[in-house]
Amino acid sequence: MALQTRIKAALLLLGLLTTGLTQVPIPASAPRGFWALPENLTAVEGSVAELQCGVRAPGSAVQWAKDGLLLGPDPRIPSFPRYRLEGDPAKGEFHLHIEACDLSDDAEYECQVGRSETGPELVSPRVILSILVPPKVLQMTPEAGSTVTWVAGQEYTASCVSGDAKPAPDITFLLSGQAISSISANVNEGSQQKLFTTEATARVTPQSSDNGQLLVCEGSSPALDTPIKASVTMNVLFPPGPPVIEWPGLDEGQVRAGQSLELLCTARGGNPLATLQWLKNGQPVSTAWGTEHAQAVARSLLAMIVRPEDHGARLSCEAYNSVSPGIQEHGVTLQVTFPPSAITILGSVSQSENKNVTLSCITKSSRPRVLLRWWLGWRQLQPSEETVMDGLHGGHISMSNLTFLARREDNGLTLTCEAFSEAFTKETFKKSLTLNVKYPAQKLWIEGPPEGQRLRAGNRVRLVCLAIGGNPDPSLTWYKDSRTVTEPRPPQEPRRVQLGSVEKSGSIFSRELVLITGPSDNQAKFTCKAGQLSASTQLVVQFPPTNVTILANASTLRPGDALNLTCFSVSSNPPVNLSWDKEGERLEGVAAQPRRAPFKGSAAARSVLLRLSSRDHGHRVTCSAHSTELRETVSAFYRLNVLYPPEFLGEQVLVVTAVEQGEALLPVSVSANPAPEAFNWTFRGYRLSPVGGPRHRILSGGALQLWNVTRADDGLYQLHCQNSEGTAEALVRLDVHYAPIIRALQDPTEVNVGDSVDIVCTVDANPILPGMFNWERLGEEGEDQSLDDMEKMSKGSTGRLRIHHAKLTQAGAYQCIVDNGVAPPARGLVRLVVRFAPHVEHPTPLTKVAAAGDSTSSATLHCRARGVPNIVFTWTKNGVPLDLQDPRYTEHTYHQGGVHSSLLTIVNVSAAQDYALFTCTATNPLGSDHTNIQLVSISRPDPPSGLKAVSMTPYSVGLEWKPGFDGGLPQRFQIRYEALGTPGFLYMDVLPPQATTFTLTGLQPSTRYRVWLLASNALGDSGLADKGSQISITTPGLDQPSREPDYQLPTEQPVGPSEMPLLPVLLAVGGLLLLSNASCVGGFLWQRRLKHLAEGISEKTETGSEEDRVRNEYEESQWTGDRDTRSSTVSTTDVEPYYHSMRDFSPQLPPMMEEVSYPRGLRAIEEENMAFPGHLYDEVERVYAPSQAWGPLYDEVQMDSCDFRWPEDRYEDARGIYDQVAGDLDPMEPDAIPFELRGHLV
Repeated sequence: MALQTRIKAALLLLGLLTTGLTQVPIPASAPRGFWALPENLTAVEGSVAELQCGVRAPGSAVQWAKDGLLLGPDPRIPSFPRYRLEGDPAKGEFHLHIEACDLSDDAEYECQVGRSETGPELVSPRVILSILVPPKVLQMTPEAGSTVTWVAGQEYTASCVSGDAKPAPDITFLLSGQAISSISANVNEGSQQKLFTTEATARVTPQSSDNGQLLVCEGSSPALDTPIKASVTMNVLFPPGPPVIEWPGLDEGQVRAGQSLELLCTARGGNPLATLQWLKNGQPVSTAWGTEHAQAVARSLLAMIVRPEDHGARLSCEAYNSVSPGIQEHGVTLQVTFPPSAITILGSVSQSENKNVTLSCITKSSRPRVLLRWWLGWRQLQPSEETVMDGLHGGHISMSNLTFLARREDNGLTLTCEAFSEAFTKETFKKSLTLNVKYPAQKLWIEGPPEGQRLRAGNRVRLVCLAIGGNPDPSLTWYKDSRTVTEPRPPQEPRRVQLGSVEKSGSIFSRELVLITGPSDNQAKFTCKAGQLSASTQLVVQFPPTNVTILANASTLRPGDALNLTCFSVSSNPPVNLSWDKEGERLEGVAAQPRRAPFKGSAAARSVLLRLSSRDHGHRVTCSAHSTELRETVSAFYRLNVLYPPEFLGEQVLVVTAVEQGEALLPVSVSANPAPEAFNWTFRGYRLSPVGGPRHRILSGGALQLWNVTRADDGLYQLHCQNSEGTAEALVRLDVHYAPIIRALQDPTEVNVGDSVDIVCTVDANPILPGMFNWERLGEEGEDQSLDDMEKMSKGSTGRLRIHHAKLTQAGAYQCIVDNGVAPPARGLVRLVVRFAPHVEHPTPLTKVAAAGDSTSSATLHCRARGVPNIVFTWTKNGVPLDLQDPRYTEHTYHQGGVHSSLLTIVNVSAAQDYALFTCTATNPLGSDHTNIQLVSISRPDPPSGLKAVSMTPYSVGLEWKPGFDGGLPQRFQIRYEALGTPGFLYMDVLPPQATTFTLTGLQPSTRYRVWLLASNALGDSGLADKGSQISITTPGLDQPSREPDYQLPTEQPVGPSEMPLLPVLLAVGGLLLLSNASCVGGFLWQRRLKHLAEGISEKTETGSEEDRVRNEYEESQWTGDRDTRSSTVSTTDVEPYYHSMRDFSPQLPPMMEEVSYPRGLRAIEEENMAFPGHLYDEVERVYAPSQAWGPLYDEVQMDSCDFRWPEDRYEDARGIYDQVAGDLDPMEPDAIPFELRGHLV
């Protein structure tokens, strides 16, 4: 509360003081109470200003007033952030400090002191704070920084504006650094109060020296340390200086024609620099010039070749630029010195001897004039007259006339007209000609064969014409009779005349004429002329007839016409003899009236009469003209053109062979004149289109071309030919060969054992060849596949394989292969079934089957027999037929080709009722057979038999045996052996337990052993094998060869001689086992015995045997128990026991049909398991084809020649195979496409 009271009192006191300060004025003349008073102050905008105020009463309230506005006693001065009070209040320092002064601070200030206990209220004198504002912008017109183009001597104006400054700025102009005096300036208010703007204008008259200099505008103010500036660059235009031509010599304008003249024109100064051009007689000749700005020079070079016509021409150089008041010029007039460009001699320098020669020599224009003089050889001749005339280009023409007598000795001398002048002392101008004095040759003659010598036509004759002297050179012209001899033009080959040129040797001239003599040269006169002189020679030429021609009395010829031919030999020397022949046959002719013979030779004529036939067409009738003396013959022939209707020639092909799907060409060998107009082909009454079809076309020569030929195209084709003389017809047979297709092949083919049968294979093929049928027997590798005991026959399209006295070994698959040379061969499979009476497989007189007789077990009796056809099984028990209606008995019959099985299953076996002798009887139409099976109780196994050693080494022996009846339980085997001289027996268990071969190891070399074998099952051990008999063996020594078995036997690892002795170890182990087990074996064995028996029986019943396998040779398998038909594949094993337990007769499910294909015959058949005991009578079983080789019995044979698989999905009666025709083939096969669907010939 006390604090609030004090604050309120202070505020009230401040209000009273303020009110009092504003109301009570203090006289200015009495600045009492201040020890420092404020003074007027000037500050530049943006700087710091401070007004002094020192008060003697420190405790007083002090504040500043600005233009009457109290700023308050607060040192920080609210609302004026740039204002504050500086100094120590205790010392009475209240200085007003202003930061960054601006124009708003330009005002009147006073320092006021309030009343206090120590002093009265005080007011300082008013002071002024003046703020200087510098000009911020200087605008110049023209625009600052630019270049202005002015013309020297003309007046221009420039203005400059600088505004918003305090005080108003001063503006000056500088031209090339010199101040301009003619300036007018105006001061105006600025954009704010207290600010001013100055605008100044200057008048400028630039001179050439100002070019490139600056026009500067400067603005100055007290607020600036240095003036602000703006400038423009002046481009002052002024004219150049006068042009100057630099002449290369002393005498200006004096030049000589042909001289290369180069003149340089120079003009200095000017802005822009001068433009130069050269003129000749006022016409521009060069406008090219160059400039050098550094030196302010313009130059132009004129280069020219001085010509005579340039005499008196004025060359001038002009210089000007854009500001030139006129064109400046400097000129030179040319004075050209030139010689005569040519000297001409008028008149002929060729003249006969002793006659005058008149000539004139004239020069072209020259400056100065020239003088003329004549020379004949080295002798100067005096002219008869000289004349000077005005010439071109200010020059003169000189002329000189000359007359002199031509003499023979002057012939060939040089006649010269020479021009000379003092102006051309280093040059000579002359014109020379050769004087030709004419005079004739002195002698002319010919060198060649002597006259009257006989020359053969075609021989080469050389004639040379010779002459002596003469000017000009004699021309030596050759004439034949009255015609000038010339060389033939190049297209005429060979050249018969070669005319040489005139050759000169000293004063002798010659010209050669080389002739290849001809008939026209006979008795011709050859003459050589040279001017008025001439020489001649005559030739005698022998030649054969120049032409032999034959004329006929008729132009149109037909068979039977009579033709008269006349032969004319036009000319020959000596005469010739004429003869006729036709195609080498000599004809007799008669002499005829000859014609007039040219070339002064002899003519002859002879005719012949012919009776024509069609065979004469095209023959040549030859006329020969023979010269006995020349031993040459010239012949001509006349080709007979006999018109006749078409005739087929003897080489016309009547039968054409083609391959199906290939092409066929039916050729035509026909003769006709004129050629046949049309070839029309007809097939089976239909005319083939002459423009062609999808599968045929008729060639230009009439031949018929077919493609994609089918067997339907086989037949006779009729050809009809026609021309303007008649018609002809011919028949051509097309024989289409096609690959064989088996049409009938009875499968299967059946025969009883010992009977004979034919396997018949009927094919459709063309051609039918005698040896095209071939037969193969199919089977496994190693089987007898020969056909030596069979007879092969064929007749036509049917082939037969005849089998005499059929045997079981001959049953199986046979393949009919038909190859008629057209690929591919046809192949068909057929099965030969040899029927025989049943044969039941019974390996021993009595077969045992064991089963528990406690009415809880089941037993299966298996009876298998072989026979064809199918077998029917019947069962008896102790001789009484078995009642199969009893639900305890179930019988299933399986048929697998020629192997048949009957499985009799007995459920709830009773010892009292079922332990009996069961008899299985197999019957078919050819006979019957039976076997006995004893159903007994489960027991210990029977002893094995047939123990023997099959191999031996120093440390081992291989053993083999036959197992006995296993008692109905799984049995195992144990080997007992001893070494002689060693106490005790050694035992070895056979592994795997049911193996019937084993390798006994751990033996010693060269040691004798005795070996026994016994079997055991869950009920106990059997007796020793072979009624307790033993086998004795002696191992070979290390140096003796070992006897190895043919197959691998089960074995144990051998024990080396260095290991621990085997007998003590076995005795120790056996004793321990006996002691540890003796206490529990007795009671436990009998408690578990029945359980083990039951488990063994169940296991064997469910598992079935994997070792008992049977091999079946027929594909079909018929299971009659459930009235279902199925197919299966089976395989065989190598070992089968003689006795079968109930396990052996547990069948699998009935075999299922499987898809079978044999692209390569029957050797790729895989064998699969089947639960039938097998490999009895294997020698009979092998004669049949493997199991997958056949489809169902009496299946339809696949007829395709390319696919060897039996069909799996069609089962038809065998009689249907004879009902097949070609149309029944697979429509998708190319060979079976109907003819009408393969394209039409018609």
